[in-house]
Amino acid sequence: MNCITSFDLQGNNVITVLHIQMTMRIEMDVSLDPTLGCGQAHRWFKKGDTWEGVLGKEIVTLKQTEYGFECSGTDNKGMILNYFRSDDDLDEIYKDISAADPYVAKLCRNCPGLRLLRQDPWECMATYLLATNANVKRIGQMVDNVCHTFGKDLNGRYSFPTPEEIISCEDRICECRLGFRDKRLIELAHRVADKDIVPDELKRMSYDECIESLLTINGVGPKVADCIALFAYDHMEAFPIDARIGKVLKEKYGQEGSYKKLSEFARNKFGRYPGYAQEFLYHSDFIES
Repeated sequence: MNCITSFDLQGNNVITVLHIQMTMRIEMDVSLDPTLGCGQAHRWFKKGDTWEGVLGKEIVTLKQTEYGFECSGTDNKGMILNYFRSDDDLDEIYKDISAADPYVAKLCRNCPGLRLLRQDPWECMATYLLATNANVKRIGQMVDNVCHTFGKDLNGRYSFPTPEEIISCEDRICECRLGFRDKRLIELAHRVADKDIVPDELKRMSYDECIESLLTINGVGPKVADCIALFAYDHMEAFPIDARIGKVLKEKYGQEGSYKKLSEFARNKFGRYPGYAQEFLYHSDFIES
């Protein structure tokens, strides 16, 4: 923010405040394309050589550089660093999951800079509730519909609505075209607003406690619970398993069976960071192409 001092006709000081959008330099080991385009978050769009997304109530644009990326639309550097998990030591993580499995090691070499994102607990919880039986494109459409219907206009994009904003005009839920998910989202909004579920309190829970709590939400099964535990609550032992991951586990490791069996295999197989290994395996077809 810059201030310019001028004088009116009577000689009085007049201070004009100019809001100038600054560009932050973020130095980080990250590759934006796989990180933002891999489907773990659903509010990012690539326009030319920049990525545009919404974080909180700000429209943020990012551009890849050799040192990390340039960021504009916010001056909250801490928010950006936290979102991109700047505290993750990628060298150590890649080394750990690579030592656990040669196939994952190959994927790490072919896709350096892929990071997990640390998402807002409420937004992540609500988003992955919508992700049931839907592909990445459909999830993104539903999330945008929810934001457009209930969120605040941020000059072309919309904030992710709070539970209270959804409840205040819940009769408009049909406009979001969520299908069978609409009643589940309204129910979740009420439970969070009533503090029956407090998203931030789950941060203090162990992985097992977190999963147990998430499974009380109508529409949340083991896979969705693992996604939320991984992307919102830092549980690196979470290993979400959908049809694509199930196919990889069968073809590459000869593993098939119940969710519990496959989950235990993954946690035993992939060292301290199964969640990172899962992200590489999930996009193995793209990485190897």
